Amino acid sequence: MDTPLNTVAVVGLGTMGTGIADVLTRAGREVIGIDISEQAAHRAVASLEASTARAVARERITEEERRDILARFRTFTDLQAAADADLVIEVVPESYELKQQVFAALDAIVAPTAILATGTNALSVTRLAAESTHPERVLGLHFFNPAPAMKLVEVVSSVLTAPPAVEAVTRLALDLGKEPVAVGDRPGFVADGLLFGYLNQAAAMYESKYASREDIDAAMKLGCGLPMGPLELLDLIGIDTARTVLEAMYTDSQDRLHAPAPILGQLAEAGLTGRKAGRGFYTYEGPGSSVVVPDAQTRATAAGTSAGREIRSVGVAGSGTMASGIAEVFAKAGYAVVLAARGLEKAETAKSRIAKSLSRSVDKGRMTAEARDETLARITPAGALEAFAEVDLAVEAVAEDLGVKQQLFASLDKICKPGAVLATTTSSLPVVACARATSRPQDVIGMHFFNPAPAMKLVEVVRTVLTADEVHATVREVTAKIRKHPVDCGDRAGFIVNALLFPYLNNAIKMVQEHYATLDDIDAAMRLGGGYPMGPFELLDVVGLDVSLAIEKVLHAEFRDPGLAPAPLLEHLVAAGCLGRKTGRGFREYARR
Repeated sequence: MDTPLNTVAVVGLGTMGTGIADVLTRAGREVIGIDISEQAAHRAVASLEASTARAVARERITEEERRDILARFRTFTDLQAAADADLVIEVVPESYELKQQVFAALDAIVAPTAILATGTNALSVTRLAAESTHPERVLGLHFFNPAPAMKLVEVVSSVLTAPPAVEAVTRLALDLGKEPVAVGDRPGFVADGLLFGYLNQAAAMYESKYASREDIDAAMKLGCGLPMGPLELLDLIGIDTARTVLEAMYTDSQDRLHAPAPILGQLAEAGLTGRKAGRGFYTYEGPGSSVVVPDAQTRATAAGTSAGREIRSVGVAGSGTMASGIAEVFAKAGYAVVLAARGLEKAETAKSRIAKSLSRSVDKGRMTAEARDETLARITPAGALEAFAEVDLAVEAVAEDLGVKQQLFASLDKICKPGAVLATTTSSLPVVACARATSRPQDVIGMHFFNPAPAMKLVEVVRTVLTADEVHATVREVTAKIRKHPVDCGDRAGFIVNALLFPYLNNAIKMVQEHYATLDDIDAAMRLGGGYPMGPFELLDVVGLDVSLAIEKVLHAEFRDPGLAPAPLLEHLVAAGCLGRKTGRGFREYARR
């Protein structure tokens, strides 16, 4: 196992196997591609020919280097071809019986010193190892799709795996330009273990008709900076594959959050497995296509919906970062804005914050000095809510405390003119509780902006069971006019983004709490394997552990699912005053400013 892994056999030449072969041959390894289908082998060769031709055209490799790469890749239809391999990586379909047959056959073919790696992301590496003649050489080597582009490789050890085997494949991963993360043997490992729970919840959210597929996907892309929405990603992965992974995770964890949403089974049984079938959550031009085409579920155009009320002036209540950001957004869009705080001095300080923000935009060439001055002129600071008497839309952005918000809405009810729309920016509290504090609950709606409001495109539009259609239409129209993207959802804890984001963050904390993986490895896994702009612990420290705990508690109280109970480690850190970057210490320590 200490010998260099110069000759590698890849068993299974589907998309993943072909991608792994591509990476290995470019890194100078001799690669033996094996598949029972000659057609699959021909496709793998054609794929390598095409990818290397593109590399030559882009001047990343020379024509001579291309010929050398192609010469290092040979394909066969018989496992006997793996006899001289130093490492065998199997990436056959996710069936334990099929993988076990491959490993049993390889035991009789390869040298005792050869390492056997499974590419599974759901099945037990330990079980495969235990049935091998040489269990010490069996491990998991989980690449991510597309293998040439994705940097993460999870190196999975069972209790039977010899450390030299782990060291050898870790060195190989580094030689390939990948970032290996060492993990133990449990379904989903790190990246998929966190990712698939989130995908499952998104599928369940869609199945319950809480939000449309387009709004769920847009919310997570715009609210979290993700490259794909969860339902788009499920279609890409394959709905049948996702269900298999979730079944394995649920068997291991018995966590209801991992129990596959029924719609996954229904779609899989119907053969609607995603892009590869031409239809899954979305409909595509054809099997294998990435081009979405309209279908019966595609949202109709706005024609025929209720007309909204005319909005000329906006009141923003609050003096913090969110309030000043929202006031800036409305003022830039041409609305007259009243910015009210508890005292004129606080309101003027908030306007000064807006002035600095606009000046930065001028310095960066994003707006002219004249536009800055015009925007500031539209903002009138006020020291009391009475200044909202004539506004058409009142938006509160005060402390995330239900009692405080209810008291404010009771005041707005008395001050604002009839027909004014009253909106709350709450991220977790029930909008209807704010509405019931007024005598006009039909005029109350949620308008959840994301921080920083000037930069973030998403607004969750939250209608209660009492919200009038006209009010809902008004807020959607206004949101479009301020150049934000509205997504509709119902009035339940977390709305869309937080309801999907925070259980994922909570599960990451549980992984650390259980000593399954380190903070750094989990953050790296989600950035490199999931395409997340930040790892979960980086994000938790930015959001604030106290804020995160409060949201987790609200979600747990609303849905009563044991899997949503806040991780004890999160509660302990908050109790100790370790709240993240704002206190200099959270999951990590930070230099004091």
